[in-house]
Amino acid sequence: MVGDKQFLIDLAKAKMPFGKYKGKDLIDLPEHYVVWYHAKGFPAGKLGKQLGLVYELKLNGLEYLIRDIKKKF
Repeated sequence: MVGDKQFLIDLAKAKMPFGKYKGKDLIDLPEHYVVWYHAKGFPAGKLGKQLGLVYELKLNGLEYLIRDIKKKF
């Protein structure tokens, strides 16, 4: 699923649905917050998968890939 083009497009458009960063693009969440979620455990479902990918992208300095997709869609 993570390699799916639509999943990446959806991630580029996704916003945090609750909490302190409600309404903020997932890819723009502060790194410390995503790392905290990684330690705590990501929520179930699509949001959890998206946050997991955001964690991996931030860990590897690849957030720009999703930001490039955001510009196109």
